Amino acid sequence: MSTVVVGAGQAGAQVAATLRKDGYDKPITLIGNEPEPPYHRPPLSKAFLLGSAGETALHLRDESFYRDNAIELRLGTWVTGIDRSAKEVRLVGATLAYEHLVLATGARPRPLAVPGADFDGVLPLRSLADARELRERMASARSVVIVGGGFIGLEFAAVAAAEGREVTLLEVGERLMGRSVTEQVSRYFADAHVDRGVRVRLGTGVVEFLGRRGDVTGVRATDGQTHAADLVVTGVGVVPNSELADQAGLAVNNGILVDTSLRTADPRIHAIGDCARFLSAHLTVPVRLESVQNAVDQAGHAGRRIATGEARPYRELPCFWSDQKGIKLQIAGLSTGYDHVQLLGDPAGGRFSTLAFRSGRLVAVESVGRPAEHMAARRLLSSGRELTPVRAAAPDFDLKTFTADTAGLTA
Repeated sequence: MSTVVVGAGQAGAQVAATLRKDGYDKPITLIGNEPEPPYHRPPLSKAFLLGSAGETALHLRDESFYRDNAIELRLGTWVTGIDRSAKEVRLVGATLAYEHLVLATGARPRPLAVPGADFDGVLPLRSLADARELRERMASARSVVIVGGGFIGLEFAAVAAAEGREVTLLEVGERLMGRSVTEQVSRYFADAHVDRGVRVRLGTGVVEFLGRRGDVTGVRATDGQTHAADLVVTGVGVVPNSELADQAGLAVNNGILVDTSLRTADPRIHAIGDCARFLSAHLTVPVRLESVQNAVDQAGHAGRRIATGEARPYRELPCFWSDQKGIKLQIAGLSTGYDHVQLLGDPAGGRFSTLAFRSGRLVAVESVGRPAEHMAARRLLSSGRELTPVRAAAPDFDLKTFTADTAGLTA
């Protein structure tokens, strides 16, 4: 019997590596539906688009790693079903038995259901194939419209503006990165993109895409404006790839539902990464997180559990980052439901942090241009030591010093 991992992204590749690192000596099969070996996705919206990172540099590991560690790669392969009673996954024309099954199926771009969405030049940015096409089209594009003001949309906007394109960004919400950051950070990034020449339109959605002979030529927006575009990038969220789990009778609700150990209701099946909705130690409701750090952390946890039988709950601190052409945002924790923010530093100088509190408890720290403060925030939020809004507002408060004192108290 073996462990089968469905999904060869960051989470899937990491769980296979962790299994071997932690002494698992049974067969491992890593199945991916893309033809490429597992690769880094963050550079797709930055270095790869700019041509400063080639495809080989994107690879998570050399192909020799999988060979040397007896990890069988099945690329360009689709899993069509799961037979839980027989402990088998169904492939096209074959079946594969498992002792443990890890679903790391990720997520796919949410489609934008408006007329003209199928015109050539209207593209998402999620996969290497997407990034290849965008890089090719960017070479001749003059006017770019980005639909969606989340991390991906803003990262692409920063690159396109730096390359001299006319860039318009449409965000249907009232602020940028609205689900992920505080209002203070939203405002800072909106101002920064405007200063770089991006036309940011908040509270504005898409009515239809305009085209000629099958190619996109513009975007008609809900504010009545029409924006010229020979390239459109859509980034309006993702849909978790949970169909396999649903068809197998596992619980699904905006992701594959797992317990505090990342197991589904079937103890032989784990779900990790973008496709998994789990009971976080940092929120009172289940959450699904889309980040490299979450994928790596959950893969490590699931791999150790399978390899060693370790039964501790998953409690890793959620962390995120976004590099928007030289402006780096790092986030520790989850600001969901915050009700108070304390600012450290000066946004005007491009170096600051925001401390987000919920009911008097520190729940997240966002740092711009302050990597040392971000690391201090990670240590503090992981330590469990309380920091009150009153203490954080004191004129002499320093997050790094406070965290160092915390380390001394808990040593």
